[in-house]
Amino acid sequence: MLQSKLHPTLVKDCIPAGSLSACTLLLMNDSQYPWLILVPDRPGLKDLDELTEADATLVQADIKWACQALRTLFQPDKLNVAALGNMVPQLHIHVIARFASDRAWPKPVWGLHPPAPYDNETLSDRLSQIKALINPTKR
Repeated sequence: MLQSKLHPTLVKDCIPAGSLSACTLLLMNDSQYPWLILVPDRPGLKDLDELTEADATLVQADIKWACQALRTLFQPDKLNVAALGNMVPQLHIHVIARFASDRAWPKPVWGLHPPAPYDNETLSDRLSQIKALINPTKR
């Protein structure tokens, strides 16, 4: 998916991290939480039930991949998965690694603390880690 097809809030708040089988993969630019966002590669969708059965299966596989990637990289206490859309109507799925030690625990991450954008070095490292899991033969 081209970034021009993303909702402006996703463009502003996220960093492109790759492509999965049915979704564009984004990294939320908030270093306080390992936080991926999956945007299904179908225009005009607002809710999960609008996916075809075939697309829903592929999106579910991408969600599972994102969960496993965050678990592998960060060993979280809990993985939060949600498709809310109250602020951004374009269908997107949040996958967030949570820790009992994170500053929002046990509350939701939304709106509790201002985002802490990644510094360039940490962002580069994080994107490299994610991309290595997307395509493990290219490191």
